[in-house]
Amino acid sequence: MEKVLITGGAGYLGSVLTEVLLSKGYAVTVLDSLVYKQLSLTQFCHKKNFKLVVGDVRDTKLLISLVETHDIIIPLAAIVGMPACKKDPDLTVAVNYQQIKDIVEIIQPSQKLLVPNTNSQYGSSETIITEESPFNPLSLYAKTKCDAENRVLEWGNGISLRLATVFGVSYRQRMDLLVNDFVYRAFTDEFLVLFESHFLRNYVHVRDVAKAFVHLIENYNRCNNNAYNVGLTSANMSKLQLAQKIKEYVPNLVIIEEQFKQDFDKRNYVVSNEKLEKTGWFCDYSLDTGIEELLKAYAMIYNFKNKDFTNL
Repeated sequence: MEKVLITGGAGYLGSVLTEVLLSKGYAVTVLDSLVYKQLSLTQFCHKKNFKLVVGDVRDTKLLISLVETHDIIIPLAAIVGMPACKKDPDLTVAVNYQQIKDIVEIIQPSQKLLVPNTNSQYGSSETIITEESPFNPLSLYAKTKCDAENRVLEWGNGISLRLATVFGVSYRQRMDLLVNDFVYRAFTDEFLVLFESHFLRNYVHVRDVAKAFVHLIENYNRCNNNAYNVGLTSANMSKLQLAQKIKEYVPNLVIIEEQFKQDFDKRNYVVSNEKLEKTGWFCDYSLDTGIEELLKAYAMIYNFKNKDFTNL
């Protein structure tokens, strides 16, 4: 039985990935500081192959001891998004980059390393984005993720997953992701104000991201030392198109296009996911499925404070 270490495994993606890996027969250890006081992993406590270590990835001695005893390393722990990174730049560099550097320095060639990156590293482009497109990070978050990926690929044994904007329901829900935020605002306010509504982005369901990690673990040898865009090809769309899609499920939604203000997030691109699709991976969840799923969830949690479901 292969043993998987997930740092940040109690988070939005990590809690779903933990469930999927346990269901596939892997032994899963999660290292997480539980900084958001989340209870996202309690449903796995009855699993003999699940272990939680409450700790900080900046504790190098602890991190190394765990890396050395696991077959597969997935460092998800990160300070995510421009606002959170801007709030504490030193913490951002320590978690997003130094953690990966520490892992690469002690990991062995027999182990598997899969690191998440972000499509935000591409910044803005008028041409279709592929894995060969140059980096153009527009934020500290994107820069630290680029630096981490470069360190892994320079080492020569690791896979980077460049994730589209993730959506969907998780055991540690986040509302500060674009689709999740738009659906929440449509559900609660019934109106959306769009800044630079023509900006394009790619999206992907959180469970399809978990599926991509499993797929690349299972095909590690032939996919090793590569980066892959991970997104739903049919969901390359503008913010206006996304809002109009949500309106199909919230008919009373009013969409307002603000012509004079600018969005702090300048990402604008169409992404090709063909490289990963050619390895046999594909998405199970459509954008429509995700919107319907989110509306069900928001009917249950809308009375909670929104800040309980963000990384801020």
